[in-house]
Amino acid sequence: MTSLSLQAVIFDMDGVLIDSEPLWQQIELEVLSALGVPVTIEAIHQTTGLRIDQCVDYWYRRAPWPHYDNAKVSQTIVDKVAREISRSGQAMLGVHQTMAHCQALGLKIGLATSSSTPLIEAVLSKLALGDKFMSVQSAENLTYGKPHPEVYLNCAKALNVDPRYCLAIEDSFNGLIAARAANMQTVAIPAPEQQGDSKWVIAHHQAHSLLDLPAILANYA
Repeated sequence: MTSLSLQAVIFDMDGVLIDSEPLWQQIELEVLSALGVPVTIEAIHQTTGLRIDQCVDYWYRRAPWPHYDNAKVSQTIVDKVAREISRSGQAMLGVHQTMAHCQALGLKIGLATSSSTPLIEAVLSKLALGDKFMSVQSAENLTYGKPHPEVYLNCAKALNVDPRYCLAIEDSFNGLIAARAANMQTVAIPAPEQQGDSKWVIAHHQAHSLLDLPAILANYA
């Protein structure tokens, strides 16, 4: 039993555990541009953290293309990202040290992601993290993905921890909204180019990397 008021740390996956957001953005840009969507990397930042079908729907509503098939486009993007993760995926700074620190404190560790099961499996395998999580939750089959809080609430329930005693770690604004709506404590680790954005003020804590987490956890002792 941990002496902290916190009982669990719940991680987002893309952009928190693995440096996959640039892969997502580049592949989304390629696939959507091929469909005639006038999109840029900067614009794609708006959909970071959304489930892939929600992302595809978002762009279709702004620039419709013929023969719309959300599932096909979504699967194309997911397949390309999964292959690239398996080939060249890299852990974010501090991932393994952070897992060890949370375990040493006796904290439960969960994963709450918008990504699909095949992507989760690819990431956990690539980073050798498969045995670290007591609960792995995906929003893929939920009615709503992030920014809806359900995936976070499901993770807390599976861990048997009141959401108020969970700390959620996010890199996206949509994910941060989800964690706040779930009534969790929150840490935002924005991409370097977004760290100066005032929107991150809604997080309880902002960090540059997971290496900052031990100091943040010390606040809850």
